[in-house]
Amino acid sequence: MNHLPEITATRRRCLSVVVFTALSTAAVFPSAVGRAETAPRWTGTWEAAPSGTAPALPGTSIRNVVHIGVGGSDARIRLSNRLGTAPLRLDAVTVAVALRRGGSAAGAGAVPGSLHTATFDGARSVTVPPGQDRVTDAVRLTVPADADLLVTVHTPADCGPATYHRTSLQPAFLARGGNHAADTPAAAYTHRVSHWYYVTGVDVLRRTAPDSVVALGDSLTDGTGSSYGTDHRWPDLLSRRVRELPAERRPGILNAGISGNRLLRDGVGPSALKRLDADVFSRTGVRTLIVFEGVNDLKGTPPQTDPGAFVRAYRRIVKEAHAHGIRVIGATLTPFGGHSAWTPAREGLRHAVNAQIRSGVFDAVADFDAAVRDPGRPDRIRPVYDSGDHLHLDDAGMAALAAAVDLTGSGG
Repeated sequence: MNHLPEITATRRRCLSVVVFTALSTAAVFPSAVGRAETAPRWTGTWEAAPSGTAPALPGTSIRNVVHIGVGGSDARIRLSNRLGTAPLRLDAVTVAVALRRGGSAAGAGAVPGSLHTATFDGARSVTVPPGQDRVTDAVRLTVPADADLLVTVHTPADCGPATYHRTSLQPAFLARGGNHAADTPAAAYTHRVSHWYYVTGVDVLRRTAPDSVVALGDSLTDGTGSSYGTDHRWPDLLSRRVRELPAERRPGILNAGISGNRLLRDGVGPSALKRLDADVFSRTGVRTLIVFEGVNDLKGTPPQTDPGAFVRAYRRIVKEAHAHGIRVIGATLTPFGGHSAWTPAREGLRHAVNAQIRSGVFDAVADFDAAVRDPGRPDRIRPVYDSGDHLHLDDAGMAALAAAVDLTGSGG
């Protein structure tokens, strides 16, 4: 059975902070990344962190639509039963390039000739024990950059609670009453849901820069507030920005955001501290981690009141990441004045935590607070960036976060 990819434990140089368009930004992609590769290697290009479980869908083909950044000559898929309680039986897994219309997936239909069957050590079916993931063999599929893939699984029987990512912000498609995993047309896929079932990662085989960046966060990273079906989460927009770089320096951007997630406590999904191994270190080719976690700890129940607890957690993340040869960028916590959970005390704590983030806890800082706060009311986000609840960002706000990450490498 395939083993999960290992990450080289080579400590990387720390990054310094650079100033770009009047914002404090993080040099995530230093020029040292731009190295020629002599042989193809795997890199991560898409991720969804498991956030909970849903009822099983026996006898159903589940067609997940996933938007990838960097492309490659082959693909492999990570499937998860991490939160399940019984063995997960999949008797068919296929991968295809989605038909597109208007820049996004047109539905459940595949580009003719692009649909391929995925195998596991040569077998077309797999049983995934509870608490574990499996990665497919290489699928001989040319994956275009900035494309939508269809990852379809068929579950022949009730295997108990299904591991899923609840907030996909785009539809997945269900075909009931038979195995339709190999269907190229969309006709059988008559039911829509807004979750990703079982699929939690896509890797591609590349000849250059097989490196990836993980964005670890909560709903602000998961995309809440951005437009449905447009891939306007800030990691998606950062992935589009890296197209400004030479081809050999374009990393995959992996979104490990979970709506409702916390830094210090379990809630929706394990805490950020507890999911580092599964959602960061096990991913392919990771060299940079962006940590944007803590707002839910400020406003949650019970709320965290000790800024030292945040600092200790951040330092632990940095220490563990460095042991895996990964640099860490800390993102400052964005304002939420006007939200029902805001209080002056929580605003004071946010400032205290941000002061610590800016003081050198991380290898570098992405000042997301400065990128979106209202200069006239710095406890609030700019009205033009406000999705309406005074906490989550709209498409323009997501773009502001993506723009606050430096691509020049001048600080490296």
